[in-house]
Amino acid sequence: MGKISGEQVRKPLTVGEVAARSGVAVSALHFYEARGLIAAERTAGNQRRYPRGVLRRVAVIKAAQRVGIPLAEIKAALAELPDDRAPTTEDWQLLSTRWRGDLDARIRGLTRLRDLLDLCIGCGCLSVGACPLRNPDDVLSEQGPGPRLLEAK
Repeated sequence: MGKISGEQVRKPLTVGEVAARSGVAVSALHFYEARGLIAAERTAGNQRRYPRGVLRRVAVIKAAQRVGIPLAEIKAALAELPDDRAPTTEDWQLLSTRWRGDLDARIRGLTRLRDLLDLCIGCGCLSVGACPLRNPDDVLSEQGPGPRLLEAK
């Protein structure tokens, strides 16, 4: 491998180069661009050219998606970062701290759900009237069986 010149380091990337280097499909890059998560400039021939910092932005997007952060939240977070450079380690720390509370809440919710599932496996009946998994917070069951909201008054 030869040395990389300063010109090569600053040279914008084609969509195919970004796809190859990031492991993300070209269609996904187009999708991210359409949603405002990444940006490209256009050549005179209307071809996309991405700044090299887009590779780090795509990495942030993929990492955030992997842990379940919705694209709208990713977009809002990336909008707070400068457009003229790749996200830094400090930027990632801010973003991950911002998302940690939501992730912790989802983990607690999934743990409760898992524990309720264990109860259903133990009872085996999956009773609609008493099952906290199938029919949580059913206050109408206190009035007896049957469709309470559908009864004629």
